[in-house]
Amino acid sequence: MQRFAGFFVALGAALFVHAASAADMPVKVPPAAPPAAIAAPNWAGLYVGIAGGYGWGRAEQTDTTPFSSGAYGTTGGVIGGTVGYNWQSGLVVFGLETDLSYANIAGSTAGTDPASGHCNVPVTPPRCDSAIAALGTVRGRIGYAWKNLLPYVTGGLAYGKLNGSEGVPGTGGSGSAWAAGWTVGAGLEAVLAPNWSAKIEYLYVDLGNPTVFDDVFIGVTVPESVRMSASVVRIGVNYRFGSL
Repeated sequence: MQRFAGFFVALGAALFVHAASAADMPVKVPPAAPPAAIAAPNWAGLYVGIAGGYGWGRAEQTDTTPFSSGAYGTTGGVIGGTVGYNWQSGLVVFGLETDLSYANIAGSTAGTDPASGHCNVPVTPPRCDSAIAALGTVRGRIGYAWKNLLPYVTGGLAYGKLNGSEGVPGTGGSGSAWAAGWTVGAGLEAVLAPNWSAKIEYLYVDLGNPTVFDDVFIGVTVPESVRMSASVVRIGVNYRFGSL
């Protein structure tokens, strides 16, 4: 019996010494968790928006008589609506966007040869003028989601309604026509708030050299072409159906 008592006394003493030693050991602090990575906004999904801005470019009226008004400048504003859809893979954002705007990018000239009677018949003011009266695009976009910003490049189809005229009633002509061409540009979009973003964008637009109206000159009807191109800078606000 005494042997068992001695055994338990020795075991208790050993446990006491072990506990005391453990209490004196420094406590290891668990390593701090790494800071959570800041997730880039999710740009994927459907969005709508409005945009407006300013355009400047050049126009030239020609026919087969032969006649050329010479190149002249055009300026004016644009405002309209946008619909688009984005897909996102990691930080790369792909999208399709279409827009249609009212426009008045217009100009006029007396022509390079007023004696020909095309632009100056002779009347004042001259009647060689043209305008982009509506402008639309269907474009692809590709961008990189960097923090709350989305820089992107874009390009695709451009189309517009062109107005043109020259001379005076009875000598000359006027009319309008829709034309198709191409566009390329770049922009920057930024998160404003959940579901909302703002953008600034530059587009170069070339609408080709379509026939816009018939020119009646000295009893002869001649189709008149108007070549138009423009640079457009616009700002806009988009609403996305799904939080950024």
